[in-house]
Amino acid sequence: MSSLSRELVFLILQFLDEEKFKETVHKLEQESGFFFNMKHFEDEVHNGNWEEVERYLSGFTKVDDNRYSMKLFFEIRKQKYLEALDKHDLSKAVDVLVKDLKVFSSFNEELFKEITQLLTLENFRDNEQLSKYGDTRSARAVMLVELKKLIEANPLFRDKLQFPNLKNSRLRTLINQSLNWQHQLCKTPKPNPDIKTLFVDHSCGQPNGASTPSQANNPLLGGAVPKPGGFPLAAHVPFQPMPVPVPTPLASWMSNPPAGTHPAVSGGPLLGSPPIPAGFKYPRTPPNPSIDFLSGDSDHVNRRTRPLGISDEASQASLPVNIQPLSFPGIAHSHTFSALDDFPKSVAWTFSQGSTPMSMDFHPAQQTLLLVGTNVGDIGLWEVGSRERLMQRNFKVWDLSKCSMSFQASVAKDAGVSINRVIWSPDGSLFGVAYSRHIVQIYSYHGKNDVRQHLEIDAHVGAVNDLAFSHPNKQLSVITCGDDKLIKVWDATTGAKQYTFEGHEAPVYSVCPHNKDSIQFIFSTALDGKIKAWLYDNLGSRVDYDAPGRWCTTLAYSADGKRLFSCGTSKEGESHIVEWNESEGAVKRIYQGFRKRSLGVVQFDTAKNRFLAAGDDFSIKIWDMDNTQLLHCIDTDGGLPASPRIRFSKNGTLLAVSANDNGIKILANTDGFRVLRASENLAFDASRTSEGAKPVVSPISAAATSSMELAERVAASAMNRDTRDHGDVKPRIAAEDANDKLKNWKLSEINEPSLCRSSKLPEHSKVTKISRLTYTNSGNAILALASNAIHLLWKWPRSDPNFSGKATTSVSPQLWQPSSGILMTNDMPDVNPEEAVPCFALSKNDSYVMSASGGKISLFNMMTFKTMTTFMPPPPAATSLAFHPQDNNIIAIGMDDSSIQIFNVRVDEVKSKLKGHSKRITGLAFSNTLNVLVSSGADAQLCVWSSVGWEMQKSRFLQLPSRRSPEAPSETRVQFHHDQTHFLVIHETQLAIYETTKLDCIHQWVPPESAAPISHATFSCDSQLVYASLLDGTICIFNAAHLRLRCRISRAAYLPPSVSSSIHPTVIAAHPQEVNQFALGLSDGSVHVIEPHASEAKWGVPPPPENGSTSNAPVTPSVGASSSDQPQR
Repeated sequence: MSSLSRELVFLILQFLDEEKFKETVHKLEQESGFFFNMKHFEDEVHNGNWEEVERYLSGFTKVDDNRYSMKLFFEIRKQKYLEALDKHDLSKAVDVLVKDLKVFSSFNEELFKEITQLLTLENFRDNEQLSKYGDTRSARAVMLVELKKLIEANPLFRDKLQFPNLKNSRLRTLINQSLNWQHQLCKTPKPNPDIKTLFVDHSCGQPNGASTPSQANNPLLGGAVPKPGGFPLAAHVPFQPMPVPVPTPLASWMSNPPAGTHPAVSGGPLLGSPPIPAGFKYPRTPPNPSIDFLSGDSDHVNRRTRPLGISDEASQASLPVNIQPLSFPGIAHSHTFSALDDFPKSVAWTFSQGSTPMSMDFHPAQQTLLLVGTNVGDIGLWEVGSRERLMQRNFKVWDLSKCSMSFQASVAKDAGVSINRVIWSPDGSLFGVAYSRHIVQIYSYHGKNDVRQHLEIDAHVGAVNDLAFSHPNKQLSVITCGDDKLIKVWDATTGAKQYTFEGHEAPVYSVCPHNKDSIQFIFSTALDGKIKAWLYDNLGSRVDYDAPGRWCTTLAYSADGKRLFSCGTSKEGESHIVEWNESEGAVKRIYQGFRKRSLGVVQFDTAKNRFLAAGDDFSIKIWDMDNTQLLHCIDTDGGLPASPRIRFSKNGTLLAVSANDNGIKILANTDGFRVLRASENLAFDASRTSEGAKPVVSPISAAATSSMELAERVAASAMNRDTRDHGDVKPRIAAEDANDKLKNWKLSEINEPSLCRSSKLPEHSKVTKISRLTYTNSGNAILALASNAIHLLWKWPRSDPNFSGKATTSVSPQLWQPSSGILMTNDMPDVNPEEAVPCFALSKNDSYVMSASGGKISLFNMMTFKTMTTFMPPPPAATSLAFHPQDNNIIAIGMDDSSIQIFNVRVDEVKSKLKGHSKRITGLAFSNTLNVLVSSGADAQLCVWSSVGWEMQKSRFLQLPSRRSPEAPSETRVQFHHDQTHFLVIHETQLAIYETTKLDCIHQWVPPESAAPISHATFSCDSQLVYASLLDGTICIFNAAHLRLRCRISRAAYLPPSVSSSIHPTVIAAHPQEVNQFALGLSDGSVHVIEPHASEAKWGVPPPPENGSTSNAPVTPSVGASSSDQPQR
């Protein structure tokens, strides 16, 4: 209902009250829900009229609206129950208990049981909590004080407790003014007219009877409008007489704003807002014989439609939209790559978010800061320049008690949510998250990884489908829309609701706020294909158009805010991108190039006032805004879903694209690569010398290399050759510079506890050795498998010092077990446990773990620790496990008989059996993009298998140093790099980086003779570092780009001197989001988490590249002890 209709209800309420229609007044109060009469409510409570009390309340709130409402109804019904008990009317008390109070049992079962027990007492005052209950009158008075506090605190009663300040008999005054106005319109006004009826307009030329106005005098029926004469009461007229406006499109939105607005059409809380354009108001009927108070708000007057017309470009498709015939200026660009020079089309980096990206947004000022929301409610914040995850948050309701009961009930049944939208505020100080269930969360951003909770709003019933920021009245607001068919505007500072826009007849799918010529407005689209527009004035929608496709549609402006585009997909899969003539509400251009049936809802974005891009057909399609023909198509070397989600940076130099396997690809143009390199340089330590500022790009430091970078390398190579041909002066200087770099660089040595942060996790008395170790994918727990087949799970609690609940050294975790007290314990063979080879694999959602310790393979539920199933009893025994990246029902199982079995858990069947190794399998890893499985064995052999047909593609043996050939079979493990094309090989004699397709060794690191063998190693979560543990307790941290040592941690830094020197790390694991955190599993059964010192924030300084070295085995510093040329830090 519009604000004018609302005001009319207040006028009627005043009239009814003045005329003493008391029951009717309260009935209208309750039915309209506009004014809560506290005096009437108090009287009914004092009189104990409980049915009337609840009936009156029902016009304003329901039991399950929020916690205030629930408490309100509970107190009333409890009082009714106690009064029945006080009168010893047990039948009535039971009736109240069953019919009225039972509803609260699902929220507080213990309280309901306690209330029920009152029936057994002779006097309920014997209950300690009710001992002060007095007589009925005093009890009602005490309760009423509480009820008034609840009503005043309840947001549903906001602005409903105060009746407007009106002059007496305001409705009569308005009617008199209208009659005066009508009399002035008479052709021959009589000096003392006799007004006998209000059913028709007054006219001195006709007798005042109940006659029907003629068509000639009715503009709604096509008649002429009488020209106004003099109006002595014109200052009091809400709407000045004017010709009836023909239902027009958007033409008058932005043109001819009036000189002022009458208070009657004020925007309410937007005091001082700009004048509303005349055409953006509802078309109002001017003073005439058919004037009606409500005609200005009636649907048949206000909803405006346009006849269809088709432009030359639009004629290629038949669309149910408002299309105007017109020609348009613009230069058609040919389909050449020269037009794409400015488009970010080269892949700069590919990374995994951990769950499927649903929405992305670049920071408005920090162009390399990317915000990501996923299908499981996770939020990720990435610095794509330095390739660092700054923050990861899992979904959590901040204060469930403040949410509606319907939301609380739905979360109790199913806690899973997805993110529909993430977006930064215009200045980047806030970002908003819209979830698939009811709520919106607003975070404040304070730089780097400093993200804080700001607002949580229970915004809609059902999904919140879109979210945006806007600045009406120069105040930042949050705009939301949802499945409840509403658009709402909230104060971004306080969370107070400012406006509710209703008028859509289907769930609202998207919102697009905009500001043009100082006019603030909002476009909205719904799932029935309707596009509506709203001013911040509660007067309802201004337009009602059909979008192409009539289903999921989004709107976006060009960067300069001058051109409006929409992209939509129909239920049948037909997709459309069009440009709108904003002033006419008609389609201006229809862009060609979509496949006949899209395989999902197509997402789009605009860039640089020039490009349109959409994700469709496993690719990114690009148009020039001035040409309807498809300009180009990019597949980013594969790996894209059917309808990838895309987002440009604000300056259009970077493009984020969702990829398969929870991935995101960052595309860049020339300027974008410069921005990324500049950000990468800033990420290096400030102590690095200016000569060593430019990092070296290695084959594994980027998933793909742009043509620009290749050109730079070729040019640099040619320049070096020219220099060498002309003499040795410059090369000598370059060599001196390189030597200076090496002299200035120092290996970081950490050999005491004060130089890093470490935390020993709580121990289990039955565990003596940790055999396998991993973080959960969420990063808030660590899972270990001990040599005696027992699994241990440490969980970090959410608390003030650790609000995220992520693993950290600053808070001690809990060694967690379910309430049943059971442990996850593998089946063990009847042999020496030391002879078994433990292995496990964790599902992507952390719900299940597949595990074996020489016996049967067990599948455990991570929540209950219960064994879901066991299978594959030995022989042969499982020695390595890996989940298929696309199907959790498919697992690769390495066996101790050297075979690999591809097993389908769902049908309990071995699909394939792979043979190629000669000794037991010790490592398995899938590539998400190459569709291959890499295996490693105790035979020091690497094999690459196709994951499509499971045939072997290539194999190669490790190059073992002759001086370090192991006497007994040694484990060889493999782990894929983030780019999914290179992998790390871990053997006790070496670390190596291999390229997968050719199985070429790119880099290798061999410990010096004086160093202990390698026990385990792993990539950091971003694959920029390699953490390696040695059998003497030393931890080595390498730059993954060239396997050069950058930091060394001695056992004294994390183990006290009292620990035996025979205790050593057996396994190492990297945190899935925190680049610089890792965990160690030791041979004594303990687990330690280690992080850099807070003042350092990372492990050492990257070593400079070697001058002119092309060797795959770089010079290696001593590992065993600190050398003289590498002083301790």
